[in-house]
Amino acid sequence: MDYKNFTIRMLVSLIFLTFYLLLILTNFKLIFFLIIAIYFLVLMEVIIYFKNKKLLILVYLILSFISIFNIQFENNYFFYFNLMIFIIIIFDIFSYIVGANIGKIKILKYISPNKTLEGFIGGTLISFSSSFLLLIIFDKNINLFSFFFIIIIILSSFIGDVIESYFKRTNNIKNSSNFLPGHGGFFDRFDSFIFAIVIYSLMYKLI
Repeated sequence: MDYKNFTIRMLVSLIFLTFYLLLILTNFKLIFFLIIAIYFLVLMEVIIYFKNKKLLILVYLILSFISIFNIQFENNYFFYFNLMIFIIIIFDIFSYIVGANIGKIKILKYISPNKTLEGFIGGTLISFSSSFLLLIIFDKNINLFSFFFIIIIILSSFIGDVIESYFKRTNNIKNSSNFLPGHGGFFDRFDSFIFAIVIYSLMYKLI
């Protein structure tokens, strides 16, 4: 593992999370505007740095963006929206850590060669167990829906990462940009969210 890169990656993530926490503690509705800003920055990266399959990427981003208008950023949805964010972050961090340290079996060699079965399993187990711990801490109902919700968001997070990796592979680039130290670009950082938010919006009425 590149520990220098990992330290920078964690520092940038900590700064963003601090800003995110300040927003949700001030007014949860402000997250809507943060999301719009993220999509705008991702769109700029695609326009500037992606040459191949640009129309397909833009359609993908637009469909994802539209899904946020199905979501109301109200306090009664506060927990599950932030649970989604928590799952995405934990899965990303621990699939990276586990895969970098003990990963051997490549699962997407031609799309994303750094993804391993060990990393996927490790990220899944840790994000799943820690999410259930959050449900207990915040005294939420543990039922079939909560089980389904966590699993679906984990899988959505992975699929979003793979989709973005495919787009980068077809454009022969390693990062969507160099705007975020340790992460690459905004598309790299929010790839899982861009797909997961679509799935969340579809489950929104069930929450």
